[in-house]
Amino acid sequence: MKAFLRSFGWFVGVSVLSASMLAQTTSASRYDATIQAKVSQQLAAKSEFHNVQATVEDGIVTLSGNVDLYQQKLDATKKIRKTQNLQGVRNLIAVNGKNVPDAELAAQLDRKLYYDRMGYDIAFNFVTASVENGVVTLNGETRTEVDRDSALALVDTTPGVKDVVNDARVAPVSFFDDDIRIRALRAIYRDPVLSRYAIDPAKPIRIVVDNGKLSLYGTVATSMDKQIAGIRAGQVFGAFTVQNNLEVAKKS
Repeated sequence: MKAFLRSFGWFVGVSVLSASMLAQTTSASRYDATIQAKVSQQLAAKSEFHNVQATVEDGIVTLSGNVDLYQQKLDATKKIRKTQNLQGVRNLIAVNGKNVPDAELAAQLDRKLYYDRMGYDIAFNFVTASVENGVVTLNGETRTEVDRDSALALVDTTPGVKDVVNDARVAPVSFFDDDIRIRALRAIYRDPVLSRYAIDPAKPIRIVVDNGKLSLYGTVATSMDKQIAGIRAGQVFGAFTVQNNLEVAKKS
């Protein structure tokens, strides 16, 4: 008898759940025509979306077609995201703009990222971009989310980028780490040998600090410069470990 009651209860529960899911689907689908009209109107208002189509099923919009820039693909979702009764967006838009060879695109992005956030946190950010078949993967670390978003925006708006994988990290918020950053910045860029690098507004010796671990990135002119930068970083009070990842420029 108990087994029967358990089985009966399970059957009733599944039936109720199924009925509830069906009711939700039916409720969502009744707005499909209205959502379709609104979304189509929103997309038609922007010239960059003239090759984008939208279909709606159970309140979920599927975007297809093509745009010229990866940022425009992202913008299409943002444009319609607040549509009333919208349940979700499936973005299948292809980026069919300018085709740029991977090596050339990577070089363009490296240059943009090198000068990003000049005058702000540039010395404390190190973000790199690798490219494969137009898909860009970002790596590295920034001091703040604003810094990471800035780097991401540069990539999203670059012609030739087909898709983006964002693996760049944001360092944990820490006044202790900030103190290490400032100490390292002064120790390195005020050194008599390394002071010439302070003239470059892009700050070629990048200082990344994460939970007391200090790492140096970038490119210097000589092996001696790399060695001295590592020594100065090793003398910074509060740093638990120091990793010198500086590269020495190849002589042409």
